[in-house]
Amino acid sequence: MGGAGPWGCELRSERSSLLRGRETGFAPRMSQLENQVAVVTGAGRGIGRAIALRFAQAGADVVVVSRTVENSEKTAAEIRALGRKAWALAVDVSDPAAIATAAETVLQQAGRVDILVNNAGVTKDGLLMRMSESDWDTVLNTNLRGAFLFTKALTRTFLKQRSGRIINLASVIGLIGNAGQANYAASKAGLIGFTKSVAKEFGSRGVTCNAIAPGFIETDMTAALNEAQKEAILKQIPLGSLGQASDIAEAALYLAGPGGRYITGQVLTVDGGMVM
Repeated sequence: MGGAGPWGCELRSERSSLLRGRETGFAPRMSQLENQVAVVTGAGRGIGRAIALRFAQAGADVVVVSRTVENSEKTAAEIRALGRKAWALAVDVSDPAAIATAAETVLQQAGRVDILVNNAGVTKDGLLMRMSESDWDTVLNTNLRGAFLFTKALTRTFLKQRSGRIINLASVIGLIGNAGQANYAASKAGLIGFTKSVAKEFGSRGVTCNAIAPGFIETDMTAALNEAQKEAILKQIPLGSLGQASDIAEAALYLAGPGGRYITGQVLTVDGGMVM
């Protein structure tokens, strides 16, 4: 009776898989983030939304942070449809008081935070000689100051837990610069330096901090490019295509999951080979 037939095979296969997982230290991929709580900023659309949904698929409950209630609630509803808990928050990430209130709300309702993804970002492109101070401040305040404020707001929680994953969304532009994007490049280069410093400060408490530097990804931002611009960009990419938001989401899942346990202070470039 013992194990003949398809059900017996499936049970043996599953049991063998779990045993192999214990022996090798690898966790089953389907539940890499089981019952963890992730905060994802800029999660109302694009890359942030893709990361939030991918984390939910991997078993996490997600705090969806976006500038508008409409966008954050839309993504939160998609997460709930996957069977996970979701909280929708409308937050200006450049506002210290708003972030402090959001962090307090999250900890009261979710009880803990295991993962923070600082993804919120904007662009205000223009040549330096014509760039206004307002355009400079808006980009730096959202892209860099926002990551600082959210990380600081949750620092005590991470250090007390002696665990946590912080993932900052930088950009290849922060590595190579780009004409007409001095503010954006500075914010993303600063975010890389911030990532490495946090990694050194928090490492002794079991908290990792890494950055992902996406290349050109198909989002609302790249949708505005004309065909000539897209063709020029594709010539710089060895893989010959723009990336997808899901490519960045998978990279974030790797850093947030068991596979990222011993990785900190690093910049993972996901760009089709554009920057080598």
